[in-house]
Amino acid sequence: MPVSDADLDAAAAAIRDGGLVVYPTETVYGLGADALEAAAVEAVFEAKGRSREKPLSFAFPDAAAASEHVRWSDTERAFADAFLPGPVTLVCEKRDSVPEVLTAGRAKVGVRVPDHDAALALLDRVAPITSTSANVSGEPSVTDPADLDPAFRERVDAVLDAGETPGGTGSTVVDVEQNEILREGAVGDAVREWLAEHA
Repeated sequence: MPVSDADLDAAAAAIRDGGLVVYPTETVYGLGADALEAAAVEAVFEAKGRSREKPLSFAFPDAAAASEHVRWSDTERAFADAFLPGPVTLVCEKRDSVPEVLTAGRAKVGVRVPDHDAALALLDRVAPITSTSANVSGEPSVTDPADLDPAFRERVDAVLDAGETPGGTGSTVVDVEQNEILREGAVGDAVREWLAEHA
């Protein structure tokens, strides 16, 4: 189900105003806010009831756009070329533009480029945005916005409804420099094979 340009424009405006938006990805629905605005990131933690010790990732329309906010190694660039856009989160060294609250004080941050038309259309309008599942922490991830918890839904400013997402599992989180899969999700086997050959 396509998302209208008007809905995308409204969602982008909400994010620019510090609001929260539920958006589809190729895995599960995500919760987006301005990833460079500390107050907006705080609102994501609040809505999810998520521990501030657990970092959030951020999403871009393409890997090149992330270069402004992360330092890529040659191996990370090669990995990004192979897997992005796609259901992977690439953990790499952050630049000073990335707020501490997003990374829970860590030196690295997760980069996501979702392989979903509506998500990429939103990211073409506003980026980077937070990339975390649209649910209360500890509850199941949502593949259909109809399943959003009503209390959670009340805390967001817009929901981009593209129908049910294709993949019910989260992205694979990988630290290429450490040759380590931090969370196995979609395409985990392909990531493991790539690391065996390249990292």
